[in-house]
Formats: sequence, C-alpha cells, structure tokens
Amino acid sequence: MDTEAVIEAADVVDGRPPGADRKEQIIRMVALFVMPFLMVTMMFATYMSTMHSPHPRDMPVAVVGSGATAQAVVDGLNAADSTEATLVATRDDAVDLLHDQEATGALILPTAGGANATILTASAAGASQNATVQQLLAPVAFQNSWQTTTEDVAPLPAGDSAGIAVLFAAMGMMLAGYVPLSIMVMGVPHLLRLRRFLPVLAGWSALTSSIIWLILGPVVGAVEGHYLTFLGVGMLATAAVGLAQLLFSKVIGPLAVLPGMLLWVVFGMPASNLALSVHNMPGFFQFLHGVLPLPAAGEALRSVLYFDGNGLGTHLIVLAVWIVAALALCLLKERSASGNMIPGVPPIADANSKAPALAGGPPRSKRFRYVAAAGFPLAILVVVVGAMGFSMHKPQPHDIPVVVVAAAPGQAQQTAAGLNAQLDGILDVTVADNVDEATEQIRSREVVAAFVLPSAPDTPATLYSASAANASQQSAIRAIFQPITAAQGLPLTLTDVQPLSETDTGGSNSMYVGMSWIMAGFLFLAVLRGGAPHVRRLRQFLPLLGGWAIGMSVWLWFLFDVLIGAISGNALETIGYGALTIFSVSLATGVLTRTVGLAGIIPMMVVLMMAGVPASGGGMSVYLVPEVFRPLQDLLPLPAAVDIARSLRYFDGVGVGQNLLVIAIWGAVGLVLNLVIDQWLKRRERRSDSGGPDAGTAPEAHLRLVPAEAH
Repeated sequence: MDTEAVIEAADVVDGRPPGADRKEQIIRMVALFVMPFLMVTMMFATYMSTMHSPHPRDMPVAVVGSGATAQAVVDGLNAADSTEATLVATRDDAVDLLHDQEATGALILPTAGGANATILTASAAGASQNATVQQLLAPVAFQNSWQTTTEDVAPLPAGDSAGIAVLFAAMGMMLAGYVPLSIMVMGVPHLLRLRRFLPVLAGWSALTSSIIWLILGPVVGAVEGHYLTFLGVGMLATAAVGLAQLLFSKVIGPLAVLPGMLLWVVFGMPASNLALSVHNMPGFFQFLHGVLPLPAAGEALRSVLYFDGNGLGTHLIVLAVWIVAALALCLLKERSASGNMIPGVPPIADANSKAPALAGGPPRSKRFRYVAAAGFPLAILVVVVGAMGFSMHKPQPHDIPVVVVAAAPGQAQQTAAGLNAQLDGILDVTVADNVDEATEQIRSREVVAAFVLPSAPDTPATLYSASAANASQQSAIRAIFQPITAAQGLPLTLTDVQPLSETDTGGSNSMYVGMSWIMAGFLFLAVLRGGAPHVRRLRQFLPLLGGWAIGMSVWLWFLFDVLIGAISGNALETIGYGALTIFSVSLATGVLTRTVGLAGIIPMMVVLMMAGVPASGGGMSVYLVPEVFRPLQDLLPLPAAVDIARSLRYFDGVGVGQNLLVIAIWGAVGLVLNLVIDQWLKRRERRSDSGGPDAGTAPEAHLRLVPAEAH
C-alpha cells in the first residue's frame, strides 16, 4: 500500500489547482473517499477470494515405480482434479523434477514384496505446498496398506525455517520500485525524464537491494551469504517495477498508484507461489505467476538459494522483458507532444523553487525534497522487511498454555510437573479438574490444548485443541505431543473441539477481516491529511470519519459475506464492531497526521500493522513468534479486531467485550488528543492574529511550523 500516492491522486483530480471552485472541491472530497475505498477493496477482495478456501488444482506429482500397480496409482491420481501425476523410473528422476520445481512431491512405491513407500518433498519450494502434497500422497499409501516415511530432498535452512525470506525480499523489491514514484511525481518531477531517472534508478535499486540483504542476512539471520544474488535480482526487479511505474505515472499521473498496487502487490502476492502454493490458486493467478515481477523476483531468489539456480533464467527473462518494454514505451511517451507533462500535476517551473515534499505538506527546498523522496520509501521498506522478517523467519514454540486432565488429581499434577520440566520454555502446563472445564478454556482461548490422560488401561490419551483458534498452533501442539505419547507406547486420539469451516480452511478469514478494518481506518485519515487541508478542526472531519467508518464496515461485510461467501452470520455485530474499529483507528491516526504530517504514518504503520500482524495470531500463532509480541496481543487494535472476527464466527462471541474495550480505549485516547490539538491550533492562530511571534513569519516558515489543518 502507498498512502502518499493515494493522497496525491486525491490531491489532483481533474488537472486543475486545488480550490478553484466549489464543484472542484466536491470532486476532491469525493476522491478522498473513492481512492481509499478502491485500495482497500482491491486488496482484500483479492486476498479473501483467493485464500479463504484454497485447494490444490492439478498439482504436479511424480510416482516412482513400474508395472501395473504404478500405473494404477498414476491413473488414480490423475482422475482427481487436485493432482497431475507423472510416472518416472527412478528416485533420481523424481529428485530432479523436485529440484527443477516441475513436481511438488513424489511417491516412491514399495519394491516387489515390500510394504514401505516413501514420500519425497521439497520444503524449500514452499512450506504450505510441502504440507499439501503430503496430504495428497499419504492417502494413496494408506489405501494400499503401505507404511510411509517422508524425506525432504530440499530442506529449508535453520535460519529460515518458515521459508519466508524470499517472500519478504521480493516484496521489499516491489516497494522499492513503486513507492518512490508516488513521491517523485509531486515533489521532484524534474527527475522523471529518462536521462535523469535511469541513473537515479540504478543507484536506488543497488542501495535498496543491499539493504534488503543486510536486513534478512546479517541482521535477522534468515539468509546466509548470497549478497551478489540479492544485488543482481534486486536491481532487475526494482528496475522492472520502477520503469513500469514511471510509465504509468507519465500516462495517468498520481492515479498510477491504482494499477501499480494492483499488479505489484494485490495480484502479485497470490500469484507469487511464495506464501501459498500457486497450485492452490485459481487458473488466472497461475498464469500471472509466469508474467508478474513479484513471482519472478521471489522465484529467482529461491532458485539460487535452495535449488542451485535451476530455472533461474526463466525468471530473469520475465524481469528483463518488463524492463525493455517499459523503457521503450517511456521513450515513446517522452517523444510525444505531451512527453514532458505529468497528467494532473502542475509543472514546477524552477526545480530550485520551493514545493511540498509530501502531499499536503509545507513548501520545502529541493534538497529537502530529495531527502523525502528517498527517506520516506526507504523507511517503509525497512519497516516492512525488517519487522516481518524478524517476527516470522524462524517460528519457535514458547510458553504454549496447556492443561492436563486425569481421573486422579495427583496424577494430573505429576504429569504437568513432568511436562514443564521436560519442555521448559516450550509449554506452560497447568491442571484442569475435568474435560468440560478444559475444553471451555480452549474455547475462551485461555489455553491452546488439553491433554487428557487415559482413564483405564489399554485406552488412548486424548489431545483436545481448536483449529479455529489458530491452525498453526494446533499443528505445533500436535507435533509436540505425538512423539511424547509414541515414545511411551501410548495411543493418542486427536480431537478438534472447534474446527475451521469449509470456507475458511486455512483460518485466515479473521485476519483479513481485522486487517481490512484497520487499514480502512488508517488509510482514510492519511488521505484526509493531504487531500483536504481546508478540513481544519475535529468537528469538521468527525462526521466524515463516522460516515466512512459505517459505510466501509457495511461494504466490507457485504463483500466478504454476500459476494465472496467467506464469512457468514453475525451481520449486525460484524458491521457494528467493524465501524467502531475503523472509527477508533482513524482517530488514533489523526493524532500523528495532524501534528507530524505524513511522516507520522510510518510509526502508525509500525504500531498498527507491522507489530499488529505477528501479535494478532491471525496467521502464525503468537506462541510461535518472538516473545516480545505476546504482551502486544492485549494492547494493539489489530489483534483485538482479529479476535473479534474469530470469536463471532467460531466461539459465540466469547472475549469480544475485552477486545472492544481495547479498541474503544484507542478511540477515546485519540479523541482526547485530537481535542488537545484543536486547542493548540486555536492558540497559535490567536497569537498570529494578535501580532505574536508568528505574525511576522514569512508564509513559507509559517507553513513549516503549523500543521496542514491550521493553514
């Protein structure tokens, strides 16, 4: 998301200077709503529709064997829509297909007279893909009464056990390519001529690629070595996106943020094969996987880091085609009659004259605008890549709350003490009196699981958990207890007390609902800061916030429930809680945008999104990310919003009250601070009107001192 570009797009709607007449003001105010509406809708309509219920489509797998049995296995796999099987003669052939990423997994059939099959996987090709292919191939072995073992022929390194380094590296390259253009269009348009832009782009792409490697490598530890790989791929990817974004800017001006965001981020993520397997995506995104820069950059890095460069050339060609095509079209545009004009942007006659560095800000010197054009996107890049890389590169279980239930209290206490000693720092084990009490604690999300000891000899133990609370933490707790019970020869029954729905198979719906509320609130105030400087007082923009919050909450519910079908029920609660969240986040955001200006959106991004996502448990469990995020789960609005959406759908509203209190506190504090800002602005205006210290200040200096709302 590029907030600066949204503001600038709203700042110039029909090519005329702002404030020309009442009709133009109306158009500008409408644009203030339309632009964030389109951005939020594009992002979450795409993410929710593609990821709420992903399922494999023609996933390529290999079968190693010969004869009638092997052919029957291949035919059976091909009869299903989920797999596309190929028969190969040897294990080496299957491994080659996996290393070339032409197969997602392989099933080695037992030798004659044997009963042991092997499933080959390549976790470096994607953790989700690795899990999916095992789920597809394991039933085949079960149906044939074969015992199976799993072998990972391309494992992930210890420093990147989640396999996300290539994802966040590629995303950083996309941000480095398109975010700066949004600022340059308004602040330093003289740099957008190709003869100036190309050397700037070359230096910028080298710098940002080096920073991405520095963050993910030496700082975070997700990547070891490979600096030149990051530099080469990063320069190509950043150049491809930067030149294409330059072309969009030359054609449609500040509105270029819309196609840019759509191609580089909204479509790029589900097509990337970096978060979820592209074979789980609809066919349109499988096509985009071969043509968009984000998949090309991520797959190029993955190829070199984990697969000895197999397939690298294809991905580099995609980036090269974007560079050549965009460069040629930019040259043609510059040679046209309007080649030097940026639509919707008033020309700056003298590059040395003062102009706003960020939309809605005071006039600044050329040097300051240069610093802003580099510093603002660089700050976003560092925040996104650094925060996400740090929080998710190496998930490790810690302090997972579990209860033990046994027929005899002494036995439960003894088992709990043993588990705490054996798994110190990993589990936090306490005792519950009975199964009903334990499952109630799971439903209220006080604990992750309940381990119920056998009540009689030759009966299994039972592990209760809830996938609806978080699928990753359920998988983690099962992975902990299954080997423990197996080592003791104790059968274990797995019970899901609250399973995920068929329209939320990955458990991501709650995260996207919560994120859409937060982003809607955050984005609108950021746009209002630059696009409507005449809205000076809280009493003026408070009705706008109220209307926006209610309207967007209704629309998001309609989008997610009626149009996409990802959520269902609880319509009034979802709309009401969503409106409160959007409104509260808007008020909190306004505190910084009204005082610091657009630079204030950087700390708001850190608090609301970059810290909020890992603290929310919406994707990866909070018990798997660094411990620093656990206290934040009870303080930040995004975790509260995610848990509200989850509780409404799966847990009968348990815990909603506490989460609403968190959100309401953010809104109340934001309201009070905005009232304080109003009083501060009034005092400054009175001093200025009475000939105080500000009275003799030059207009430019006054603009530097007073926020946009006071102009």
